[in-house]
Amino acid sequence: MSDQPTIATYVPDLMDQSKVRSAFPAAEKIRSAAALGSCTADLVLVDLGRPGVLEVLPDIAGRVVGFASHVDDEVIALAWAAGADVVLVRSVFFRRLSEGVEAFLG
Repeated sequence: MSDQPTIATYVPDLMDQSKVRSAFPAAEKIRSAAALGSCTADLVLVDLGRPGVLEVLPDIAGRVVGFASHVDDEVIALAWAAGADVVLVRSVFFRRLSEGVEAFLG
């Protein structure tokens, strides 16, 4: 791993995507949940509420940080069970974007 970790994102919602791209402009944009399984980035940021994401979480090699709605307890529990390294509610995830990559590596 280089000094700067590689980052990939799977955040299909355009409003959410713009916030993530603003914080991490060099991040690789993953185009489908299925493509997450072959992602080689050090840090992978994902929208856990998207179809197919929970199924591929165990296949992702990098550190997985996902976000979900605060009322979606089932998705949050399933993400932890599937091996996500960090699971955050949406509001916390987007608040941490301003802190930079360090907020997601700890």
